[in-house]
Amino acid sequence: MNVVVTGGAGFIGANLCRRLTTRRTVHHVTVLDDLSTGSAANLDGVAVELVEGSVLDARLLDDVISSADAVVHLAARPSVPRSLADPVASHEVNATGTVRVLEACRRRGVHVIAASSSSVYGDTAELPKHEALPVLPLSPYAASKVATEAYTLAYGAAYGLPVLVLRFFNVYGPLQPAAHAYAAVIPAFIDAMLRGRPVTMFGDGLQTRDFTYVGTVVRVLADAVERSVTCPGPVNLAFGSHVSLRHLVERLTAVIGSPPCEIRYEADRAGDVRDSQAADGLLRRLFPDVTPEPLDAGLAETVRWFRGLSGSVPDPRASDAGHAAAGAGAAAEPDGPPDREPAGPSPAA
Repeated sequence: MNVVVTGGAGFIGANLCRRLTTRRTVHHVTVLDDLSTGSAANLDGVAVELVEGSVLDARLLDDVISSADAVVHLAARPSVPRSLADPVASHEVNATGTVRVLEACRRRGVHVIAASSSSVYGDTAELPKHEALPVLPLSPYAASKVATEAYTLAYGAAYGLPVLVLRFFNVYGPLQPAAHAYAAVIPAFIDAMLRGRPVTMFGDGLQTRDFTYVGTVVRVLADAVERSVTCPGPVNLAFGSHVSLRHLVERLTAVIGSPPCEIRYEADRAGDVRDSQAADGLLRRLFPDVTPEPLDAGLAETVRWFRGLSGSVPDPRASDAGHAAAGAGAAAEPDGPPDREPAGPSPAA
């Protein structure tokens, strides 16, 4: 089986490539990524073919997908705040880029697995969010992901293309960057806490998220590739956790082994939702062999990865000085589209 991963040099994509290259049924993995937010270094030591380019390049897509059996489409321009600053760019990559991918796949009948986002639900009060709820996007990013899944499902209905749309919630884990303005909440909090800095919460910190470890996500994706899983409607990719940001800080404090950190509260941000929790019944029926990683175990793996980075931050347990608040707090993105990777300007929900 030959697999193409758009956005495969980003956070989720690179973790997926590691998984795919260990599967006996997968013979070749090609990554298409423009490296605007992804990094070739994420694929060091991974046996993939990296093609640098954009999902907006139709000719390149035709060439890359020419021998593919499956395409996992993770390429996107992520982040609610980024989309508010430049909605046209978000539309071009997330909506038009998806159509380009679908067109290349349609001509060859290639199985497509496309990443959508929990942000499509908007701020509806009903919990957990089930797939039959109407979509109510609150940001250009969310609207572009509605377009992503609508086009993908339409190609399935109109052309008989085998498709699967997965709505990512808040994905976290190794390779997710913290050092940029649109960092998702978990890497932002970990980075701040390991450096002894305060964390910044937008809102009161009681807003909740359904955090999903990236290892669980890529097991679902790889299983979908190997079994050619399809579905006529979108599928939530999360398992129903309901964790407030304050509780997240408590769990991180325990995992890191640090004293309680300073929390700075700022006003709610436009486009952020109050609560997010997935109904997971459909996911469990389609992927009965995949079980979620417990939150503390996933956080421990993520903290371990952060500590292993070059020029790694100190272990706060080694010195009381590590707790001193310094510099600006880490601005976290609580509804951080789980950093969807790029192959247009870039993969969080």
